[in-house]
Amino acid sequence: MTISKSDYMAFLKHPAYLWVKKNAKELIPPVDAATQAMFDTGNDFEQYAEARFDNITRLGFNNYKEYLSLPARTEEAIKSGAKMISQARFEKDGFTCISDLIEFVGDREVDLIEIKSSTEVKDEHLYDLAFQTVVLESCGYKVRNISVIYVNNQYVRDGEIDTFGLTIQEDVTERVMAEIDPTKVRMKKAMETAMLGEMPDPSVRHCQLGSYKEWLGVYRNIKQIPDYSIYDLERVKIESLGQLEDLGVELLADIPDDFRLSNKQRLQVVATRAEESIIDKEQTKGFLDGLKFPLYFFDYETLASAVPALGGIRPYQQVPCQYSLHVLRTPDGELEHIEYLHQEKSNPSRPLAERLIKDLGDSGDIIVWNQAFEMSRNRELGEMMPEHAEAMQAINNRVVDLMIPFSRGWYVDKRFKGSASIKKVLPVIVPELSYAVLDINNGGDAQKMWMEAILEGKHDREKVVHDLLKYCELDTLAMVEIHKKLREVVDAN
Repeated sequence: MTISKSDYMAFLKHPAYLWVKKNAKELIPPVDAATQAMFDTGNDFEQYAEARFDNITRLGFNNYKEYLSLPARTEEAIKSGAKMISQARFEKDGFTCISDLIEFVGDREVDLIEIKSSTEVKDEHLYDLAFQTVVLESCGYKVRNISVIYVNNQYVRDGEIDTFGLTIQEDVTERVMAEIDPTKVRMKKAMETAMLGEMPDPSVRHCQLGSYKEWLGVYRNIKQIPDYSIYDLERVKIESLGQLEDLGVELLADIPDDFRLSNKQRLQVVATRAEESIIDKEQTKGFLDGLKFPLYFFDYETLASAVPALGGIRPYQQVPCQYSLHVLRTPDGELEHIEYLHQEKSNPSRPLAERLIKDLGDSGDIIVWNQAFEMSRNRELGEMMPEHAEAMQAINNRVVDLMIPFSRGWYVDKRFKGSASIKKVLPVIVPELSYAVLDINNGGDAQKMWMEAILEGKHDREKVVHDLLKYCELDTLAMVEIHKKLREVVDAN
């Protein structure tokens, strides 16, 4: 049995996670698009972090055979006098680690450097590095200094990427060394867990490091969880789930009335027990009656990456590159559609903002879903272009969030599963509209495809443009139809 760094981190997330990795891999769901995108982001950033140093000997692996040969190749690199090695692998007593960067600073003495595409040092980075340190020391090395290189999210690209502007290297030696003794204890426990004949308790109550949603994907394969279960409870604490498990409660509808829940969670339970939607017509009617025509149903799509793709952009900044507008000038007027998609390999901010200011005019409510996102983008556009700051603020002053009737519990349905996301609301309110028929059907894919097609020249550009326009158009058409359905409900006798 060999425990790798990723195995150890799985153990810290949930002891059963490690056991499953080692004994029942088929229970682990395949990597989803969002997780793969996170891996890709890390790979993109890594080259700039490494560029802080000269004369790196790069090892790494592309397949299992190369992975198995890493320890031998690491030894060869060390014997040849390499001073800085990327992706060196060390192993001892059943534990193994691959280190992002190892710098040899003396006889059997090294500095350990971890590369993370986050914007700060996190606790899990320290646990990761403590594991590596224990492995290295067991191999006879002394670890002198330990640091993390991460993304400087205040850096603004101007021309070519400035490696030292984009990256921050922070010393974490003392913080990691404080974790060494606890890590040795955990490593011993991890090995014992991996070798158990039976899976340890898989209950979600044992989740750590924010791993609940990740582990739930595995847990659903371990235990046949029925629909509308306690694990569908929105924003639930794992302690509460443990208490419900102890009570033998599996279904939302069976949660006792005296069990402590938030108001929204209690409403979710009530909705699950109901046979039909629960609607506060008075509150919803007041909301709809307060809307000022013309109505502009509005949605952005954005670009973002750890390494700014274009000048004038910060790491991870969500920069609008596309929008859709459905316009209803009067209650009985004909619906109009306006759209913009930036198709040049340049910062879209200025042309998009200037077109948007014209398209939105100076009167009427601007209807969005989850206003924090669109309003933040508008504010940032104003900061990037001070001459348009006043116009962007005027736009924000007109924004109204169509999510309000759902997020405030005026309209609930068990099929929402406690969520006010448009992806959960639309299939219930307007089942004839569906994202499933689109080739691009979520914001993450839209972002990825825009960047790859427009900036990198990948894919069938014409098809991607078509798919992006259709996706963004459906976002605003969905709001139009939800608004229409709400109006019908509150106006019905």
